[in-house]
Amino acid sequence: MSDKLDHSNEETVSEITQDLENQLKNQCRVIEADNENESRSESNDEADFDSDDQSSEDEEPGEISGHDDDFIDEDQLKELEKTLNDEEIERRKEQALELKKRGNQEYKEQKYFDSVSTYTEALRICPTKYTTERSIFYANRAASKINIDRKKSAIDDCTKSIAFNDRYVRAYLRRAKLYEEDDKLEESLEDYKKVLEMDPVCVEALSASQRLPPKITEKNEKLKEEMLGKLKDLGNLILRPFGLSTDNFKLEQNAETGGYSINFNQNKGGSV
Repeated sequence: MSDKLDHSNEETVSEITQDLENQLKNQCRVIEADNENESRSESNDEADFDSDDQSSEDEEPGEISGHDDDFIDEDQLKELEKTLNDEEIERRKEQALELKKRGNQEYKEQKYFDSVSTYTEALRICPTKYTTERSIFYANRAASKINIDRKKSAIDDCTKSIAFNDRYVRAYLRRAKLYEEDDKLEESLEDYKKVLEMDPVCVEALSASQRLPPKITEKNEKLKEEMLGKLKDLGNLILRPFGLSTDNFKLEQNAETGGYSINFNQNKGGSV
């Protein structure tokens, strides 16, 4: 085989190696995206039932434009509040607390669709400056949604609850369980770790901190195997016209960085 031909083959192998490395990265992204789109099993949870005896039946000045679903436009709510005086703001808070009491009762009676609507109504009138109350309303609505199999929306509500009160342990626990059921194990573990920062003796979080790491390792190994299998099929398709196969390439992991590199072995498989 001539030096000119060997040089050409070396260039070809270099190009193929770079292409396979790029394909490796792309396949990792594709597999991870596919796994995130899978949904898992169901769970049950309970709402907070904080009592409050304040009430008011006065009619509210102004309304937030309605939605067919339970979307809450926080920005629009803030704009509306600029038109209200202190007395009107306080009255809206009291009415929201009354709605929470009604929603809690509906939850206890397993009227979950009704409680979702009631908590939504409370969120649409509760002034945005009352962050603790709004955090509880979102967390309670998440609990109701879990029981009617609206778990992705329940995760969103837990996230909003935490945004209003980032020390709300119940919201973190609720979201952690939902993440685990949705096979988002890393996110679940992070929430449980956050719980342990606030409550080091939380039995549920302590158990999860032991249970989840092995499951995460197993999941990542499975993803790697799937990715390598797809990469091998793709590589053989690309290499076949050159008389090569993936047997000519060895995937090696860098012990320091954890990254992978692909090395060419001309003596295995097909010939150049």
